[in-house]
Amino acid sequence: MKTKKAFTVLELILCIIFVGAAVVLSFFQMNTVEAMERDDKRKTAINAMYYALEEGYYVENGYYPETIENAETLRWIDPNLFTDPFGNNLWAEGSSYSYEASDCKDGKCKQYSLRTTLEKEADYVKTNRN
Repeated sequence: MKTKKAFTVLELILCIIFVGAAVVLSFFQMNTVEAMERDDKRKTAINAMYYALEEGYYVENGYYPETIENAETLRWIDPNLFTDPFGNNLWAEGSSYSYEASDCKDGKCKQYSLRTTLEKEADYVKTNRN
């Protein structure tokens, strides 16, 4: 008498449930990893702007700009860094980056803050050091 070896219906259902759960978990994990990558890009851009302001613009001019209206203001960095992960430039409405100058007189400012909104962490803020 020969016996046939095969999967039972219960084993097949359990395998399908396991594979489905793995797919769902990997989808959510992938979204989290992608959000963290966008956050890292935002931090990199803010840090680049910060160092360009401190070690480029301030050293050259002795003050900070009242606004950053184009990439020429901070010519020391890659112009692509002014564009957030959603395609908005620092100086455009809706950007996740912002530059706010304060204590200004005749377009020459003594203080500023750079800010970006992150997806998985609190806002990332850099302020002047001089």
